[in-house]
Amino acid sequence: MCGVHLLVDSSAKDDVAITKMVESCTHRGPDHAEVIRIRRGIFLASNRLKISDLRDEANQPISNQEQNAFLSWNGFLYNYQDLKNQLLEEGVVFKTRSDGEVLFHWLKEKGTKGIAAIEGMFALVFVDLKSSEIILARDPVGMKSLYFYQGENKLLCSSEVNCLLKAGGGKKGFDTDQIVPFWYLRTSLPTNSFFKEIKELLPGQVLKFDLDGQNISQLKIPIHQRSGEKETVPDQTVFKQRLTEAVLTHFTAEVPVGMILSGGADSSLLYHIWYKETGVPLPSYTIGFEMAKGKRSSDAKYAANLTKTMGGGNQEIKIGPDYFLDTWEEYIAQLDQPVGDSASYLTWALAKEARKQVKVLVSGVGADELFAGYNRHKAFKAYLKHPQLWQNFSSLLKHVPLWSRSYQKFLKSIHTDPSRTFINFAALNPVPEELGMSLKKIYPFAGRDFKNALAYDQNLYLVHDLLKIHDNACMAHGIEGRAPFLDWGLMKLSDSMSEELLLSIPAKSWIKETLVKEGLETIANREKKGFGLPILEWYMNHSAFRNKLSSSVIAFGEKYGNFVAQEWQPLFKHPEKHIQNNYLLLFNVFLLSDWINLNAQ
Repeated sequence: MCGVHLLVDSSAKDDVAITKMVESCTHRGPDHAEVIRIRRGIFLASNRLKISDLRDEANQPISNQEQNAFLSWNGFLYNYQDLKNQLLEEGVVFKTRSDGEVLFHWLKEKGTKGIAAIEGMFALVFVDLKSSEIILARDPVGMKSLYFYQGENKLLCSSEVNCLLKAGGGKKGFDTDQIVPFWYLRTSLPTNSFFKEIKELLPGQVLKFDLDGQNISQLKIPIHQRSGEKETVPDQTVFKQRLTEAVLTHFTAEVPVGMILSGGADSSLLYHIWYKETGVPLPSYTIGFEMAKGKRSSDAKYAANLTKTMGGGNQEIKIGPDYFLDTWEEYIAQLDQPVGDSASYLTWALAKEARKQVKVLVSGVGADELFAGYNRHKAFKAYLKHPQLWQNFSSLLKHVPLWSRSYQKFLKSIHTDPSRTFINFAALNPVPEELGMSLKKIYPFAGRDFKNALAYDQNLYLVHDLLKIHDNACMAHGIEGRAPFLDWGLMKLSDSMSEELLLSIPAKSWIKETLVKEGLETIANREKKGFGLPILEWYMNHSAFRNKLSSSVIAFGEKYGNFVAQEWQPLFKHPEKHIQNNYLLLFNVFLLSDWINLNAQ
């Protein structure tokens, strides 16, 4: 796991600019940093977090003896041993045990055509002087980010936007075009950062440039079926087999590994399978909250009960409003791109504590997107049974004030177009027409309605919210984050599920069936809890938290409120009057306001 950096600039006489990129990315790779000059005007660099083959021989950037091929990359290859065996048969000699060296030789021998055979999470820059090409690539799942800036006779690329800014890539200034997407989606739009001139590679995107940094071509790599692999009928047995294989792959490292354990179905099943297969207990970490009126969250109780039967111990990391306020500015300073999701702060705070013991953190992220675990999926199933009926009801009942907030949102989200209906379900509030049309352009239409909805969640919410959170929060503390549910075997299994099957079985049916068969029925039957701060509770009972949030919201309104629709203007004037029904939105505005002040002025 590393920080990746490229500078192509014909006017650059030294490595000062790319050195600034490396120095600002030490947190991603605190174990080693190196800059190499490939030739005049082309520099490549890495920050390395040592996870596999801890020797210096495995440091990056990687090059060959002829000095005509170079690689800087960030990630973890799931099938590196298969690739290595094929390369060994072809006569390639290896000097290390690292998956990075396997990736280097694979790219050197196979070029861009070989990228589709790579299974894993990765973001890479490969420079090939023989073919006069520079290749930027991101894995098809979107686990790792890669940003770039292309100017006149200049190309900069990095794992983080902040690194590009430090090297003069793009003007430092907030992109107000992303305010409306953020308001509804909690992130910027795909390919965009919060800086106009800095773009992000999409999952599975491969860009080719010449050695002057000019575009040559691009291609998209899908998640392929393995050669010779037979199609299987998806069921709980196959799911359990694929999940076990994923756990044994993702939990393995040459450094200490720990778990983000919520006590819920997804993370508990991962921990249970690991322990059942290996007998090795792992450090695990759970967020707990200091609440008013003596309340306590129950996650830590469930997590402790699970781990104590397996010889392990779970650490509860208690977060209260005072601790939050004490660490908020540190968190905002380390937040490369704003994501309006309080789970981002919680993951960051958990990783901050876990770093004392581990260098790899495994989480259950991805299970809900693959196996339809969210309330919006349940709502969309209900809509698809009688779409015309719901459309009629919606026009009549959506303004009736007696309905609950969630039911009002359901009714207001109904659209004559099923895709627009799910876009509304997946947003924080039903989206305005212009944004809805923009999102429809990136909405998948390869399958039927429910399959398309899951694909949309995987392409947008998973990639631009959850995975961005996971990567940023963990790497801020020099930790590699892993997600076994997003192993390619499970991704393919999810994709093979038919529309009829998905509509006929309960949410995450196979996960819960497996838990029951493994004797964890209590966890299987536990009500799903969201992972987020108790914003409303703290706002109502802690004056300093209330004042901090409200003042930031008001300040944002004064400077950027005109970019938001008129219906939302009252929130900027009196946040306290709207906290009950809009606490998630107000927290997001609070976060964005403080992030702009610290990072984008």
